[in-house]
Amino acid sequence: MIAAQPTLNSTPAAESGYGQLFAVLQRRYLWVLAAGAVSVAIAFAYTLRQEPTYISGMQFLVEPNYQGKKGASDAFTDATVEVDYATQISLMQSSNLLKKAMALLQTEYPELDPDDPGSVNDFRGALTIVQVASKKVETKIFSITYTSNDPIKTQKVLKAVQQVYQDYNLQQQQDRLTQGLSFVDKQLPQVEGKVKNAEAALEQFRQDQSLIEPSTEAAAKTEMLNKLLSDQQETLVQIRELQTRYGDLQQKVNLSPQQAVFAARLNQSGRYQAVLNEIQKTELAIEQQRIRFKDNTLNMQPLLDQRQRQLKQLQLEASRLGGGSSSGERLLSTGQLGGLDQTLIAQFVEVQGNLRTAQARYLSLLSSEQRIRADLQRFPQLLARYERLKPDIESNRDTLKQLLKAQQDLGLELARGGFAWQVVEEAQIGAKTGPDLRKNLMLGVIVGILLGGGAAVAREAIDDSVHSSDELKQQTAVPLLGVIPELSLGAMSGKPSLRLSGQSQALLPPIAQITKWKPFRESLDLLYQNLQLINATAELHSIVITSTLAGEGKSTLAVGLAISAARLHQRVLLIDADLRRPNLHKLLNLPNEQGLSTLLVSQSPIPQQIETQDANLRGNISVLTAGPTPADPAKLLSSQRMKEIIATFEKTYDLVIVDAPPALGMVDAVLTASCCSGVLLVGRINQVTRPKLTQAIEMLSQLNLVGVVANGVSSSTARETYYSAQD
Repeated sequence: MIAAQPTLNSTPAAESGYGQLFAVLQRRYLWVLAAGAVSVAIAFAYTLRQEPTYISGMQFLVEPNYQGKKGASDAFTDATVEVDYATQISLMQSSNLLKKAMALLQTEYPELDPDDPGSVNDFRGALTIVQVASKKVETKIFSITYTSNDPIKTQKVLKAVQQVYQDYNLQQQQDRLTQGLSFVDKQLPQVEGKVKNAEAALEQFRQDQSLIEPSTEAAAKTEMLNKLLSDQQETLVQIRELQTRYGDLQQKVNLSPQQAVFAARLNQSGRYQAVLNEIQKTELAIEQQRIRFKDNTLNMQPLLDQRQRQLKQLQLEASRLGGGSSSGERLLSTGQLGGLDQTLIAQFVEVQGNLRTAQARYLSLLSSEQRIRADLQRFPQLLARYERLKPDIESNRDTLKQLLKAQQDLGLELARGGFAWQVVEEAQIGAKTGPDLRKNLMLGVIVGILLGGGAAVAREAIDDSVHSSDELKQQTAVPLLGVIPELSLGAMSGKPSLRLSGQSQALLPPIAQITKWKPFRESLDLLYQNLQLINATAELHSIVITSTLAGEGKSTLAVGLAISAARLHQRVLLIDADLRRPNLHKLLNLPNEQGLSTLLVSQSPIPQQIETQDANLRGNISVLTAGPTPADPAKLLSSQRMKEIIATFEKTYDLVIVDAPPALGMVDAVLTASCCSGVLLVGRINQVTRPKLTQAIEMLSQLNLVGVVANGVSSSTARETYYSAQD
């Protein structure tokens, strides 16, 4: 025989949260309906016993009494109070104001006792104040409502509250404006003195530093310094150009600066040029005489002496012009310059003068720069002192201006008498608000559903029955091979359904009618096909069909499986191995004088084929009933004869189906399964429990447990499960 070790799931995998909850509520719907009905009844009775309630409301246009008007005086009315409407609502709900309203109403309504804290709290609880919002924008309008059992009382209470709030607002404005004016009067002399002191300090600073506006003068000094630096750069460029030209002219003239100046003076002196002309005439005469005479002759001597006298006169003229003690011969060459030389010397002298002028100007610019920089170094300190003095004056002047404005505004507000809160909507006679029967009934329905659902979930938690084929599949790792729909007389007859699960055998329809019911037949066909898939690898020639407990439909399933196999041209032998409580012969209306028990105790050879006379079965189905009940069924089922019988029939028939007793409570099912190729466990939905199922699987774990079958599945989910049976 083939044995396998199925893997057990001791704890079933949880279904998805919503699906599991829906399944529980569907199974326990009576609990939910009962709880809902009770809750609705309680809500209805409670509503009838409630007293009617009335509500009246009014609307106030509210300005915080400490805020006053928008303006300069706001800062002096009350600097310690934060302006917000939540604080305003808290003030309006304070005990002091509520007690005043209750005192006005106590004569007509004695129960409104302002000296009783409980009465004050009840009054506050019935009074509601909320800020009205328009398009999600908060307004200055407050909605005030009061709830009571008397519609007239609601209106009168709001009238009294209105009077108290308006009196309170005017009195608080008067007090706060008076306090603000007193504060301003005290601050004015101090601020005026601060203004005078700050102005005197600034004036003294300007006199000491000879400044009007340090920042303006510092900017002017900075601009002047930038101009000097720019002029310095231009002068340096000019000096470099003049130096270059000066050197070039000096090379061309080939004279020192003093010599060039002296030569220019000689060429520009008329007396010097006249003497020079006389010398030139004398030299011309001497040259003419030298043609005829020598220098030492008497004819030459007067001319030579005359030249000497003229040279001395030339030296005297040169000395007068600043030429020093230059020799006469040299003076002749110096004073006799051509036009080009004179031009170059004139340019040389001019460039020399311009160069000295530019250098002197540059030195002057440097001196001015140093002086301005020295002045600018003291300006940061002066500016710091000035900036400390100036804001002090401006701040004190602004404060003084605000105080004077506040003094004027507060005086006007006091004269006008303040801003009275305006009533936007007057209080009316209260409208009935309760009890709301529809609302209470809806609430009762909701509470009932919640309580019923909770009770259903609690009942489900203590219920260990398997309620669906999915739960059955999750209980073990072996496959779920088939899902058998719940038998219903209405479904089989086409009339309203009458469920038969859990009913006595007498209430079940005949086996012929059951096997012809299409959903039952299709589910058995699918079960057989799944067994064929296993048979392709495991060679299942004989299979034991058992259940956890009695009454789970294993015998009916065995008959249906035999019919499905026979319809597919298989030779099938159906054996009733329940020797204690045989049932197969009753289902098929067969005699039971001879059967498996007589075959087990007989010593005659085992027959190769069993003959069966039953019009409900096909010709290729044989049935071996249980036979008379023996004294010791376990001994017979565990005998070698039992194994030989099964082995013989496996050779003769294509499939041997053995209807065995339940697995729990007796050993017969295990003994029978040990002789066959495989075991098929049947579990009836809503009848088999998880602990019993686990126990049965553990007992059959040493045998070839090929799968489980879910029997009695509701028709709404059975067809969906058919297609997932091989998963």
